[in-house]
This record gives sequence, structure tokens and C-alpha cells, in this order.
Amino acid sequence: MSREQQAVAQARKAFETGRSKSLDYRIFQLQNLTGFSRRNKRRSEVGTQLYETLGLEGEVNLAIKNLKSWAAPRPVEKNLLTIADTVYIRPEPLGVVLIIGPLIGAIAAGNSFALLVFVLFINRVAQLNLYVCIIIPFLFLFKELYTVVTGGVAETQELLRQRFDHIFYTGNSMVGKIIMEAAAKHLTPVTLELGGKSPCYIDKNCDITIACRRIAWGKYTNCGQTCIAPDYILCETSIQDRVIAEIKKAEFYTDNPQTCPDYGRIINQRHYKRIMALLDDSTVAMGGQNEEADRYLAPTVLRDVKPEAKVMQEEIFGPVLPIITVSGLDEAIKFINKGENLWLFTSSHQMTRFGTSSGAILANDCLVHYSVSALPFGGVGNSGMGSYHGKFTFDQLSHQRSCLIKKLKMEGVNTMRYPPHTPTKLSRARFFILKCANLGWIGLSIQINNNCHMKQLLSFPTVECCFIN
Repeated sequence: MSREQQAVAQARKAFETGRSKSLDYRIFQLQNLTGFSRRNKRRSEVGTQLYETLGLEGEVNLAIKNLKSWAAPRPVEKNLLTIADTVYIRPEPLGVVLIIGPLIGAIAAGNSFALLVFVLFINRVAQLNLYVCIIIPFLFLFKELYTVVTGGVAETQELLRQRFDHIFYTGNSMVGKIIMEAAAKHLTPVTLELGGKSPCYIDKNCDITIACRRIAWGKYTNCGQTCIAPDYILCETSIQDRVIAEIKKAEFYTDNPQTCPDYGRIINQRHYKRIMALLDDSTVAMGGQNEEADRYLAPTVLRDVKPEAKVMQEEIFGPVLPIITVSGLDEAIKFINKGENLWLFTSSHQMTRFGTSSGAILANDCLVHYSVSALPFGGVGNSGMGSYHGKFTFDQLSHQRSCLIKKLKMEGVNTMRYPPHTPTKLSRARFFILKCANLGWIGLSIQINNNCHMKQLLSFPTVECCFIN
């Protein structure tokens, strides 16, 4: 049995003990993650907290605060046929999940998991780095529930041959397709957060100075290596020179970014060479200074970029910002519809004209929607499927179990469903099944009684059966 097989088998055996289903146990493990995030720093202390651990702490705190309400049964609207029954949705753990991305939701939802950490190249999610391998064994009370697997391509391929109850991946679309193909063999559901070529449209009538300052911040944060960075700019030809000039003015990293402690580096040599190759057939309007040994590439802007240019064929994921000129808003819309996310800098009355499809739309800023846990974070098309953040992560990694609890009473109502079938019985069935149960204070009284019944059910162990009383 391979190391990967052993890891999955151990996690499944541990999950079957039921330890991870206790809400108090989940909260305890989430509290341990808070200390972990504060110790995990990869750049300047302030930068680490601002761009990495602050959001992680917020997600952990939100889960701890709301876990009991997230995991509680959720009443649903009933028809007249089920008015006397207890009907609800109860979130249940999925089981053993493969996490190549955020792990907070996996713990909150009560799952066991195998956490894959890349050694050959670090995944783009900040908290998933080699530091996890050292710290995670000391975080958890029952370590067999949460397994860390380190490695590269070979280890990933072996893990994907195993059966999981869900796979959660954050990364690029090429690997996302491989993961989805492997998951299909076991009919395993997946969540894929894949980034993409997120366009940024600048209207000529907006405050271009502020727009360019915010775009420069969003693009060059973490040296352009964020999955929600603006990938390229669309603007009219008449303002292209102005846009370039305003981006140059936004010198967040001084006039020599290579010596600035807040400016990052390309993650490894392979990605450095990939990004440099993207510049081959385009014109550099700003930046371009580079040093391979240091994996350094200055904040760079490309002008008059053609749609067929190399830099437009894949997600850049680096400090390179192409500008494509369009005749106006209508042409921009046609171009944007080929993308996955949308940053829009324009006057508010034009928002209604954007008939686009994207995982998110953000007007007059970049990245900040990521900080709102109440918004689902996810993409469409090549940028992935499924969404997460806050309660959305909990729901994504839970099975929404349908529950209908009847009593062995009121059998007379059921005569309509028993043979022999007659037009009269069909008429009664249509009335009871198709009418919603909105009975005012009478319905409220029944619901209160049913809620008391529901609370009693919560004290029972979770089993795959019907309750009969």
C-alpha cells in the first residue's frame, strides 16, 4: 500500500469513528488554527498579516462564531400533505475530502481530510505551504483525522487515484481539468477555484487617476500572483497614454521595486521563465526590468496588445499588465464575455449595460470583494465551479440531507395514495400536494410543536434510517 493510500485509509477509518461530527470538537480544532495563522509568515510582518493571515483569521473566527447555526437543521416550506410532519434540511459531513486549498471549511463541516502540500511548487493559496507540514501535526487532538501529504506531480497523481467524498482544488485550469477527470472515475464532486483572465474596463469619463491607482495595487500585490488580480485592461485608444502615465505615478514600491521589502518575487524559476516568455510579442510601456537569479520582474505594463498575443492566451499570474484598446463600451462587453471575472471602473448608470457572465463583478475597485465572507467566492467557465467563503464553504463541504419525520398517526390522510386509484383521490392529492402550507397562526402553532420535535431529534446519533414514533 502506497503512502497516499495509507493516508486516505487512515482518514476514512478515523472519520468512521464519528469524532469529527461533534460541534465542540470542530470549534476546538478551528481555535487551534488561529494560533497557526499568526505563526505562518512568508514576507514582511505587516504584509503577511494584511494579505495572508488576516483573512485566514477572519474566516476562522467567523466559523467559530456561527458554526452552531450553520450546522443546525433548516426548516423548509411544506405542502398540506406534510403539514403535521417535521420537514427540514440537516447539513451532514461529506466524509473524507481531498483539500488542495482552504481547510477551514473542511473542519467546520465535520469532515476528515487529506491535505496536499506541494513541494516542487507551492500552491497559490498562502496558508498551504511547507510550514503546514511542520505545524499541523501539533494542532489537532486526533491527528489521524487530518492527514498531510507532501509531494509533487507523482504524489498528486497517486492521491487522485483514491476515492474521496469531495475534492477541493485552488489553482490553475490545466490542473483543474486533470483533477476533474480523475474525480469523474469515482463520481466524486469537486470544487474548483481556478482564477482566469479577469478583464478590467476603464471608462474614459471616470476618475482615471484613482482607477489606475487601485488597478496598480490590485495587479502588483504579491507580485501579481493572486487568482483575482486584474489580468488586463480594456480602454479606448484616446485614454491609453493617460492610463499608462497614471499607473506609473502609483509607485507603491518606490522607484526601485527590487529593493522594496513589500514587493515580492515570482514563486519559482519555472514560472519566471513562463511569464518572461509572455512578453515576447508585445510592447513594454512601463517596467520590464528583470533578473532571473532573483526571480525579479518589475511592475510591467504592455501597450497596444493584440488579442492573439501570447500574454492573452493564458492567465498571467505575474506582474504584467496588458492594455487592449477598444472603440467603446459595446466592444468591451463583447471582449469581456470571453473572460471569467470583471473589474469595472465607470459611472454607476452604465452598470446596467453590462450583459456579461462572470464569477464576480466589482465596480471601481479590485480584490476587495474577497474580504466579504457573506459573498460567495467562485467562478464560471474556465475560472472554476462551486463557491466558498464563510457559510458558503461550510455548505460546499456538507451534504444537505433532506429529512422528513412522520408519526404513525393521521392514516386517514394517506388513503388518497393507496389503491384503488380514483378521480376523487387524485383531486384530493392535487390539493394536498400542490398547495403550500400557509395557515397563519394555526400553521405557526403546528411549526412550534414540530420544532420541539426537531430539537429532540438533534439529541439522537446520526444514522442512516427513518425515525418512527
